[in-house]
Amino acid sequence: METKQEIKLEDVFNDEKRQAIKEFIDKQEIKHMIPKELFLLRGLPGSGKSTLAKSLDGIHIEADQFFMVGGEYKFDGLKLREAHNSCLTRVKSYMYIFSGNEKSERIIVSNTFTQEWEMKPYYDIANEYGYRVYSLIVENRHGGVNEHGVPAEKLEQMKNRFNIKL
Repeated sequence: METKQEIKLEDVFNDEKRQAIKEFIDKQEIKHMIPKELFLLRGLPGSGKSTLAKSLDGIHIEADQFFMVGGEYKFDGLKLREAHNSCLTRVKSYMYIFSGNEKSERIIVSNTFTQEWEMKPYYDIANEYGYRVYSLIVENRHGGVNEHGVPAEKLEQMKNRFNIKL
C-alpha cells in the first residue's frame, strides 16, 4: 500500500522563490477582488440616477457635471454634445489611469442613455480596457423630482424613445 506524502512549499523552494510565489498569488487574488467594473445608470431625469450613483462605491461621472459652474447647475442645450463628450473623455481617462495598476476603481456613469447608441462608446472603451459593463435602469417609483427643470414635453419625448435590450 502506497502512502501519499504531502509536499509543502517550503520543502521545495528556497525563501526567495517562496516569497516570489506568494507575491504572485497575492497579486492574482487582488485582481479578482477588485474587478474592473463600469456601471451605466440609465433613466429619465428625476429617477434617482445621481442619488444611486453617489451611494455606490466608486468614481461617479455624469454629463450634468459639465454644467456645474461655481456650485450651480447652468444648463446650456447648445453645449449638450460637448458635455457628453467630456463625460466619455473623463471615463476613458480614468480607465487609462487604472490600466497600469493592479488595483482599479469602479466607475459609475449616470446619464439618461435613452437609446443604445448613446451607450455604445462606453461599451467600446470598456472592452478596450477590460472592464465589465453593467447597464442599470433606474425607475422613478419613489416620486422623485426632476431637479433640472426638464420640461414635461421633453420628458415625454425621452420616455417614448427609451430603448431597452432584454
